[in-house]
Amino acid sequence: MLAQPIGHSQISSQAFYAAELRSERVRIFGVLAFLAAVFVALTVRVFLLHTTVLGPHVAWNFALAAALGLYEYAMLYLVNRALRKDQEFPRFLWLTSTVLETAVPSIGVAWLTTDFASAYRPLASPATLLFFVFIILSILRLDPWICRLAGITAAFAYLAAAISLGWVPPRPGTPAPVTQTDVSLYAFILLVSGFIAGGVAGEIRKHVEAALREAETRRQLDRVQRDLRAARDIQQALLPQSPPDLSGFAIAGWNKPADDTGGDFYDWDVMPDGRLVIVLGDVTGHGIGPALLAAACRAYARSSFAVHTDLFTAMTQINARLSRDLDPSRFVTFAGVACSSSTGELEILSAGHGPLVVYSALDNSFREIDSQGVPLGILPDFASKPSTKIRLERNDILLLITDGFVEFENPAQEEFGKQRLKDAVRSSRSLLPDQIIKGLYDAILIFSNGAKQQDDLTAVLIKRIS
Repeated sequence: MLAQPIGHSQISSQAFYAAELRSERVRIFGVLAFLAAVFVALTVRVFLLHTTVLGPHVAWNFALAAALGLYEYAMLYLVNRALRKDQEFPRFLWLTSTVLETAVPSIGVAWLTTDFASAYRPLASPATLLFFVFIILSILRLDPWICRLAGITAAFAYLAAAISLGWVPPRPGTPAPVTQTDVSLYAFILLVSGFIAGGVAGEIRKHVEAALREAETRRQLDRVQRDLRAARDIQQALLPQSPPDLSGFAIAGWNKPADDTGGDFYDWDVMPDGRLVIVLGDVTGHGIGPALLAAACRAYARSSFAVHTDLFTAMTQINARLSRDLDPSRFVTFAGVACSSSTGELEILSAGHGPLVVYSALDNSFREIDSQGVPLGILPDFASKPSTKIRLERNDILLLITDGFVEFENPAQEEFGKQRLKDAVRSSRSLLPDQIIKGLYDAILIFSNGAKQQDDLTAVLIKRIS
């Protein structure tokens, strides 16, 4: 992991360490660009404009710029290697490079400027301005303490250069020439500049941290969304992909979860006695947790109805398995319907599930079938009254839905209700089951007037066609 530089607060984000190194790389490019500009300026002055004579001090300026450039290039190599290999960047380099770079201008002040008298060199030397260049560039290290160190180093290096030229600090209460008092002022300005740069670096650091946190949050959300989409695709794939083939009946199922995944499911399969069993379940809540429980409940139902022809026995086994899986705050409402193609008879057993609505085509009326048992998973032993048996005549309908239909609210918080449910089914009763379900959902959309779906919607419609 990339190490954090001197003076950093604890930040666990490796992305921030990488951002610091990328910013350090930009800073090095800035230093190299500045040194290149100095090198070009000296070359033009000496060889083209002839405003400066090529003497020892100019040669030393060239040599100093070249040496500093080589050092910065070496730093650039280390930074790139740390970024490329995700290695630890030596902490001491942040400190030593700051001190070294910020102290370099003092060499120019003390020994490489010859156009002024010694007393005026600290004030008039162009090298004095270089202190501010390195202080400003230290901001890119995104560390307030590094910037402050740059200011402190610049101030003391400047004073050391002035002292080497014969400067003596003024005594309080004693008049002193400007060459003596302004050196103190310049040193103070350099010191304050470092602390100002530290404040700027601190603000930039906050923005970088916030941007990285936001980017990480977005990556996590994208990852969660991908996982949820995958879970939704898997859950939808577990639902029947085609209607069952049962002579004399037309059957359709439909599901729309409130979130990416939901706690509703429906299924159908053939029992050992040849009857088609249709099940519909509703796990409390919606989302990824109920979706996992719904998948488990579907698997338990399939295995139970594969060996049992009695609804009560099969649902007792399902309940026993679910009660071991569910915590006390969760349960499953469940309905099983065994359909006989030879007689048109339906056997219905509901474990706390409703409404179960029967439409009679003969008298154009509806009736509801009450739940016979408690929801699955609440008690270790399944408690239920005997199942209900009905016979569907031609064009009669049995509708199994989850409570998300009747409890769907519009913006005025008015529920869709059972009466609107019955009216929607009646208005499309002559259509095929999938079209009746579509008409029911369209009626809900009109009623909801744009209100958000709050619960999962699942429906299975059984229609006798002969």
